[in-house]
Amino acid sequence: MTTTSDESAHDRVAASLARQGLMRHLGAQLRRVEPGLVEIWLPYSDKVTQQQEGFHGGAMGALADIAGGYAGLTVAPTGMEVVTAEYKINFLGSHQGGMLRAVGRVAKPGRRIIVTTAEVMHVDEAGRESPCALMQQTLVPVPRTY
Repeated sequence: MTTTSDESAHDRVAASLARQGLMRHLGAQLRRVEPGLVEIWLPYSDKVTQQQEGFHGGAMGALADIAGGYAGLTVAPTGMEVVTAEYKINFLGSHQGGMLRAVGRVAKPGRRIIVTTAEVMHVDEAGRESPCALMQQTLVPVPRTY
């Protein structure tokens, strides 16, 4: 498996994230890219809440999927993208205000499948963190079509 350099991995992830309408709409922010690791933050807004005004599980799931997927992309060969074949997520809590911080990590790189994990934390206005969700994901590398 070819691992890209830190700079090209960042450029690759940033360019892909910029093409994602959902993440742009929700205000996701790319904060860190390293080989096998990606960190994305999501601010609290009425776009990401459920009926009790906490972060919606769908927003947490999407953020975990994106962070894990992009962690996998950093170890995928040049010219390849990744698609999610499946993920399992445990929701640990919903919070209001602040931000969500998702860190995706590659658990096992491979040519046919890449397994990742993602941890989603709530960061309140004082910087205190609380767990929101844990995810495990299976990605499949596919040829880039754009």
